Amino acid sequence: MAIALYPGTFDPVTHGHLDVLLRASRLFDRVIVAVASGNSAKSTMFSPEERVTMVQENLDSFSNVSVELFDGLLVEYARSKGASVLVRGLRVISDFEYEF
Repeated sequence: MAIALYPGTFDPVTHGHLDVLLRASRLFDRVIVAVASGNSAKSTMFSPEERVTMVQENLDSFSNVSVELFDGLLVEYARSKGASVLVRGLRVISDFEYEF
């Protein structure tokens, strides 16, 4: 069973996020949307709980997707969930260059 992790702040969740999620849900048995708690230097418009709710409100058509709040190192969280894949959205080539 392939478990994918889609991490982000989702502040707010966008159509772009949902498009990536739709594609991921077709590729993997289970997708976990990992909403970052916001304990980093990045400031957010919405509280972590509000961001989780916003994502959950858009998941009616996804049977294999769950949403969770996470804090700490992403690699440790992925291991704890048994995720073998990280899903990332890329907007421009500089996003790709930054990731690699």
